[in-house]
Amino acid sequence: MRKIFYTLCTAIFWMSSVASAQELKLGFVNVAKIADEAPQAEAARSKLEKEFAPRDKSLVESQKQLKALEDKLVKDGPVISEAERAKSEREIVSQRRDLKRAQDEFREDFNIRRNEEFAKLQKLVSDAIVSLAKKESYDLIVGDGTIYASDRVDITDKVLEALKGTKGAEPAAPKKE
Repeated sequence: MRKIFYTLCTAIFWMSSVASAQELKLGFVNVAKIADEAPQAEAARSKLEKEFAPRDKSLVESQKQLKALEDKLVKDGPVISEAERAKSEREIVSQRRDLKRAQDEFREDFNIRRNEEFAKLQKLVSDAIVSLAKKESYDLIVGDGTIYASDRVDITDKVLEALKGTKGAEPAAPKKE
């Protein structure tokens, strides 16, 4: 963290000394806000939810079936034969193992897909920031790792505006204020 701060300070000092006749134009982007508010982020969340909802529903149903078997064994345990009890216990253990495996696979598949969607969003956000920086002649834009940024340099809303104007990979040109 300190290394980033010192590097940033050095870069700003160097740029300000080089551009002494010009005003240095800085910007800050709140990446967390973009991840929350960008329409592409909401679309990605909805897409993942829709994609994984059937599997989630199936897992919930499997959990209910397992619970029903466990409850039945507890209820009928005292009156069934030892062989039936052993068979029911083996079935419960087998279903519990299958359920755990299915839950682990679900979690792994979901994480992979979420990371894929997040990578697409990161690329889109990065492209929008670079496009805005070039269009509005920013010298430096910072994001994560920033300790403080005043509203004067915060261009997050401009980036969000650019993202709201896009459907896919090409960011729209942001509006000038």
